[in-house]
Amino acid sequence: MKTNMPKYLVTALYKFVSLENLEILQKSLKQFCLNHKIYGTILIAEEGINGTVAGSEQDIVKFHKFLKSDTRFVDIEHKESWADIQPFQRMKVRLKKEIVALGDDNVNPAKTVGTYIKPENWNEIISDLEVINIDTRNDYEYNIGSFEGALNPNTTSFREFKDFVRKNLDPKKDKKVAMFCTGGIRCEKASSFMLNEGFETVYHLKGGILKYLENIPEKESMWNGDCFVFDDRVAVTHGLEQGKHTECHACRLPIKPEDMKKDSFELGVSCHHCIDKTDASFKSRMRERQKQIELAKTRGEKHFSFEAMEQGKRRKELKRQMDKKASNNSSVTNI
Repeated sequence: MKTNMPKYLVTALYKFVSLENLEILQKSLKQFCLNHKIYGTILIAEEGINGTVAGSEQDIVKFHKFLKSDTRFVDIEHKESWADIQPFQRMKVRLKKEIVALGDDNVNPAKTVGTYIKPENWNEIISDLEVINIDTRNDYEYNIGSFEGALNPNTTSFREFKDFVRKNLDPKKDKKVAMFCTGGIRCEKASSFMLNEGFETVYHLKGGILKYLENIPEKESMWNGDCFVFDDRVAVTHGLEQGKHTECHACRLPIKPEDMKKDSFELGVSCHHCIDKTDASFKSRMRERQKQIELAKTRGEKHFSFEAMEQGKRRKELKRQMDKKASNNSSVTNI
């Protein structure tokens, strides 16, 4: 590793491939990563593998060698970027029904998939006026950065993408469709779905936004803004440099430095995304947690319950409150 380079190598990977004996694979991957101080999350399902992990350059090289020793992953592709600090707190290898949840059992990217477009050819594709360019990511991801002229499906989860397509696009009229996502996995599955729906020409960006930002010089780029990533870096930009966004520690959504100056922002408690979506009890608990974080800092300690252990509980509670809020608003509207 070159001098003055960040300390941790982050690698993102996925492959749609038929897998069996998932529990054995889960155990071997987790044990290898723990033995080499590699942290992150890997998802395994019968349809394939998807994950992002980080560690020292030497250990990540060993990880890829270990992974490719399994003939099912010998040709798996990955993307790399650097981080000054370890962007993950734990190592998780989880068994799932899908490695990216679309909720359609008829979709199988290992058998049917759209046409891959390399990053260096992407600008030409999306500049074609006959091509509808779709951002398959969620609304909050689109809002901090996307390609020029890209269509926002306004989804809050990938499962909603099917309804968006069926309600807004017509395979008889929309002859050419291009799609992109963070690393390539969502648009690969989306392309398989759209081919099943009867769309004739479906392109998708090979390697996703991350590979585009890595390979395409900023002066030639048609990308605007930051790209959200699912780790402590929050977002990256051209050259995969860390972006300007941080995250709200209450709802985990990306926020800009100027968002922290808004009245809605309270460190560890709320931001403009979530201030109206949580009740006083939730905010009170967040204030107490933030207080404990600050006390831990003064003692030179790390508040791990905030960093990792409580994240799942907090997200579930926030989702519960957001769903409740939406239900109440719907009731009022119906009246």
